[in-house]
Amino acid sequence: MLLSMCSLCELAGCTLRSTWLQRAVSYTTLGRPALSAAPAAHQRTPCKEARWGAGRDRRLPGRLMPPSASARRQTNAPQRRRTPRADRGGRTALVLPGGMFVPYGSSPPAAFEGFTLLLPAVSVGNVGQLAVDLVIFTLDMPKVGYFYTDCLVPMVGNNPYATAEENSTELSLNAEVYSLPSKKLVVLQIRSPFVKNKYRSFCQTLLSWVKSSRCAKVILLSSSHAYQRDDQQLHGTPLRYLLSPAIQKTAGDLMQRLNWKEMEKVAAYPGVNDAEMVLHIPGGGITTLLYSESCSNGIEMAVLLKFCSEGDNIPDALALVNYLNEWLQLIKSEQTSDAPAIPSQWKIPHSWRLLFGSGLPPALF
Repeated sequence: MLLSMCSLCELAGCTLRSTWLQRAVSYTTLGRPALSAAPAAHQRTPCKEARWGAGRDRRLPGRLMPPSASARRQTNAPQRRRTPRADRGGRTALVLPGGMFVPYGSSPPAAFEGFTLLLPAVSVGNVGQLAVDLVIFTLDMPKVGYFYTDCLVPMVGNNPYATAEENSTELSLNAEVYSLPSKKLVVLQIRSPFVKNKYRSFCQTLLSWVKSSRCAKVILLSSSHAYQRDDQQLHGTPLRYLLSPAIQKTAGDLMQRLNWKEMEKVAAYPGVNDAEMVLHIPGGGITTLLYSESCSNGIEMAVLLKFCSEGDNIPDALALVNYLNEWLQLIKSEQTSDAPAIPSQWKIPHSWRLLFGSGLPPALF
């Protein structure tokens, strides 16, 4: 037995002393069972860290060393999660995990009781985000804060609504909040995609903030793939709306007077079971989930969407924001005798000049 053990350890370049067989070696390694006595002779592999545990010292091959101090701390010390903090103009403000509204600079928290919350869905063509850009820039809405969340891909960039050199150096984040008290409107602009498997967490956090802020209603601007429309969705206008049960009483009659078309449900199993109908918004991002959560939580929510395709989606954004303006009357409309009301010119942000990149540099030619 002694001969076989020494032969095994010689493969690893180590020397086995006879006293080791009389003493029990018990070193607990992180994530592996304890070793008692010497290893069995049938293990025909050299003494490797993957076989013997993480307690081996690479500088002394063949020797088992006690776990390091850092390993003991990781094993025995309780795991503590630090709560992130955000800086508010020199003051340190506690930020809850998951996400919350953080006021901009040193201004006090804004009151949004009775306001209408407008936000986009990161969907096909980014139509909702472009439409929100038009609303913010046309109404010259000031920024009042940002939405702290780990559900969105981190992003920082220049001010997309800069009008002069003074405010062109301001930075913008992935989720910022703008407010216009004169119209009781608050806008959450989202500028980056969602982190995988973080959709539900974001929806729950957002609706929790809506309840705590006491917003009157939520309007979600979204879009859907035009090529995946059902047969009945091919007829009429490409614009659709959805209303949660909580807002149906106050806005349902208005939608009928505006002659709007509600989003149709499609068969859950086409050709197999056409009786079961479900809401299907392909390419709509969080639209279906946020709408379902709003219905379950009694939130007054409306979804305005447009069927479109990827490409130059500026006309789609203008059509969607005009659709919104028919309801909220954010800007004045010009009424003619033989044409419907056409809103006045929306202001295009200067950042849209780089919507498709800066072009090819002349040095290439």
